[in-house]
Amino acid sequence: MLTIRSQFFNHFNQHPSLVVKSPGRINLIGEHTDYNHGFVLPAAIDKYIEVAIGKRTDGSIHMVALDLGETIILPIHNLTPHATQWVNYIIGVVDQVFNKSQSANNNFIGTQNTLTNTEITTAVNDTNLSGGFSICIQGNIPLGAGLSSSAAVECAVLFAINELYNLSLSKMEMALMAQAAEHKFAGVKCGLMDMFASLHGQKNKAILLDCDSLAFTYYPVELKDYSIVLFDTQIKHALASSEYNTRRLECEQGLKIIQEKYPTIKTFRDISLELVEECLATRIKVYQRCKYVVEEIARVQLAVQDLAKGDMQAFGKKMFETHEGLSKLYEVSCPELDFLVNAVSHNENVLGARMMGGGFGGCTINIIKKTAVEIITKELSAKYNQAMHKELAVYSTSIEDGTHLVA
Repeated sequence: MLTIRSQFFNHFNQHPSLVVKSPGRINLIGEHTDYNHGFVLPAAIDKYIEVAIGKRTDGSIHMVALDLGETIILPIHNLTPHATQWVNYIIGVVDQVFNKSQSANNNFIGTQNTLTNTEITTAVNDTNLSGGFSICIQGNIPLGAGLSSSAAVECAVLFAINELYNLSLSKMEMALMAQAAEHKFAGVKCGLMDMFASLHGQKNKAILLDCDSLAFTYYPVELKDYSIVLFDTQIKHALASSEYNTRRLECEQGLKIIQEKYPTIKTFRDISLELVEECLATRIKVYQRCKYVVEEIARVQLAVQDLAKGDMQAFGKKMFETHEGLSKLYEVSCPELDFLVNAVSHNENVLGARMMGGGFGGCTINIIKKTAVEIITKELSAKYNQAMHKELAVYSTSIEDGTHLVA
């Protein structure tokens, strides 16, 4: 199989200036807490997007999606969202580089999370980015599995541009710009976690990200005799996006009700379960959503203590607790996800399992004893097919470094 460098040469009759790999991500625990001022615990994985890039002088972007066999050519200035979706992940970050002021406001969570632009403006003005560039892109992140292939593309392209034109952007600046690109060009009002994890990942470490301050801490993930295995339902129910928006609204309603009685409360970080009981008991759905959020924020903080002690059994139990909350209180699971988690919940070779991501489809994340992965996968695939009439996709994965140059 030809390397991406060779394929770049075949397309453009020149060698690329550099090659970048950017990984997908998993989230070990901390789901639907990002937009509620909580914590998340993502990690970069061994599934990645790879780009090869080289400068041009004709003011255009020549983009080749190797896996799709598609080529798109656009002028580099006055970019607008494109009908071909994969193109938007590339031109969206180019637009952010040219329009720094718009990337400054990340629309993520706190008003304090803004990006200053003086240094970036100087750096960009000193480059010849306006000359354009050629880029080839390929990857092995399963599409639709909730592993953030789009964020990996955005981070790969922005990292490559940053290196190629010496922009001196920090990883956090690039994460915020990639997030803004997703909002503006892909039309997805995502949080910061996916881009953050793709850029900041470290091998065998998870990252506790404070979604309020954006402070982060690395924690070791000592799997030893265990592996991280993803079981992909291969479905995505249509109500996912509308229900996601509803959950955000319900959380906002609950927070506002509590704030009316206790004005000093600012975020869910300030709320106890006792306050949820006191203020929201008669608002059943809002009560359930807020109870889950408060419990999950606390659970993540306890889970990283388990990692620090190397206690993966205690960590795994919290994964099961998270799934129970997501399914029963937050109600973002679905029969397929519940089936997969329930099927392994009493297996002594499985430390923990839960749905991962926004919900209503996608993957479950499981910590399984290495010697049992094959037999569990075989048995579960058969059961899933019989019960749900769908094939089960399975991805064994490892925690790896974030976006980086390839030598």
